[in-house]
Amino acid sequence: MDFSPTNCILAAICATALALVLELYTSSKLNHIPSVGYSSWLGSYISAFKYVTNAAEILQEGYAKYEEMPFKVPTFNRWIVFIGRNHLQDIKRFRDDELSAIETAKDFLKTDHLLGPDIGANPYHISVVRIHLTRNFGRYYSNIKDEVHTAFEELLDLKDNAWKRIVAAEVMRKIVCRTSNRVYVGLPLCRDPDWIELNSRFAIDWITDANILKMFPTFLAPFVSKILPNAAGSIKRATKQLEPVIKERLRCMREYEDEWSDKPDDILQWLIDEKQESSTRLFALRVLTINFASIYLISNTFTQVLYNLAAYPQYVEPLREEVDAIIQEHGWTAEAIALMRKVDSFLAETLRHQGVLLVTIQRKAMKDLTLSDGTFIPKGTYLFVPTYTVHRDSAVYENPDAFDPFRFTRHHTDRDEDISHQMLAMNQDYLPFGYGKHVCPGRFLVAYEMKTMLAHILTSYDVRFEDGAFRPNNIHWDMTVIANSTARVMFRRRANNS
Repeated sequence: MDFSPTNCILAAICATALALVLELYTSSKLNHIPSVGYSSWLGSYISAFKYVTNAAEILQEGYAKYEEMPFKVPTFNRWIVFIGRNHLQDIKRFRDDELSAIETAKDFLKTDHLLGPDIGANPYHISVVRIHLTRNFGRYYSNIKDEVHTAFEELLDLKDNAWKRIVAAEVMRKIVCRTSNRVYVGLPLCRDPDWIELNSRFAIDWITDANILKMFPTFLAPFVSKILPNAAGSIKRATKQLEPVIKERLRCMREYEDEWSDKPDDILQWLIDEKQESSTRLFALRVLTINFASIYLISNTFTQVLYNLAAYPQYVEPLREEVDAIIQEHGWTAEAIALMRKVDSFLAETLRHQGVLLVTIQRKAMKDLTLSDGTFIPKGTYLFVPTYTVHRDSAVYENPDAFDPFRFTRHHTDRDEDISHQMLAMNQDYLPFGYGKHVCPGRFLVAYEMKTMLAHILTSYDVRFEDGAFRPNNIHWDMTVIANSTARVMFRRRANNS
């Protein structure tokens, strides 16, 4: 058989044509659901091109036109059905074998092909994160605080009281990576430059390879994935770096058993303690996956926070007054961070107004289903909730297109402990971390890490844009909102910091 480049290209074209025919057949089962954009076979691909760079506009159009009714939008290799927040109870009531979050992630991120089947087949790391990061948070908050303070000091490297210009996205990503990995793998690895670079790049590598795979029919993915270098290279590097750490921990577990007095208290150790696997590569995969899920979210969001802080200097003083008073009374503790209502609201509004994802609730129908309004959803359909449009709904939020950093404080009294209007809230009007039983399991770490970072900036530094510079525009690509990666922000030590 001739495997010349020409024949391989012709084979790929034929395979893609077959996939398009299959797509046409699949889309016909959704004809009863109205479309945004062209609904014909060829026209839908024109609309798919528009969706890549104008997804927010398309979702707003569908939300305005069909209100709470389901509508569908074409992408390059599938149709997606969008449902309003009136269907969130449907999301909650269906079982995982009926409506699956994990299968959606596997399909869109191509985990089986790029990471192997083990992660998706037994995602026990999710429950480990949910249980330990929630129940034991106060126990390791001091590590988060310490790493935030140390990372800012070392990475900003400010001299005297002079202003210094930094590339915001780059520096925030390194600080977030160090702080998160203080909880994930502990010292000293969390400060290792190669480990930081590896985990900072892994999200980009994984998404790049996944997007390439999406260009090919599903049955070609196993073959194409074998020649994609990015994710595979990162996995090899992570395995190599974790191998001596894991070997030493296993040795100590055998030698000391329950008498190991300085046993690490981090996610890597919690995974080892589960005793569900012993392969260094699998441990590396799970740590990389957890890093992927959190570092991109936190670093991208906090870059937006930093831009907002520089763009709206009128809010700095009331934020500082709150932080200074609480820290003076309670010190740097998790309990103190929980009392910072204005800080919380500033972050919550950033997530509402400039959230990382246009869609935070994504499910795949594993069998034929019927929604509460009678809409039939055939097996294999992707069912998404457009978070962006919910967060921009004028029926829910007054002046929703404006950035109002203290919007969420108006629901609180001074010592109100109700979290229904905090950034950790999970309700039908506020969805940055998802909804239902698959809400982000690491959201407590995300919230407290970002609140600590913002509080530390307020107590320690002055921040502004360069002269003549303004808040940079976001980049919209498919379902993601990306903070400008090259914009610069000026830092100096706080002028009146004692």
